[in-house]
Amino acid sequence: MTPDVRRYFLCRLIPPRPTFAADMTPREAEAMQRHVVYWTELANKGTVIAFGPVADPKGAWGVGIIAINDEAGLQRLQDHDPAIVSNIGMRYEAYAMPALIIGKAS
Repeated sequence: MTPDVRRYFLCRLIPPRPTFAADMTPREAEAMQRHVVYWTELANKGTVIAFGPVADPKGAWGVGIIAINDEAGLQRLQDHDPAIVSNIGMRYEAYAMPALIIGKAS
């Protein structure tokens, strides 16, 4: 039996255009609302360490720190994200994190 070893990944959700956060269509906004519900449920289960929007001056994007056993599992989570399933032009970049220090939130 293979031991349950959690690995950590930084995920970057890249919108279809730099102005996306300011000019979402109603269809895009609805997909993003479902996206937030999806990742919130995963956060409540402990799979997501943190996630949220990044106010990059070049254009907002989303970040998530994910704890999962393997890259295939991460890919499944991303593939089922409503922001991806809705086909509104979002895409992910993901990077393995060789180490992660988690502090206590105050």
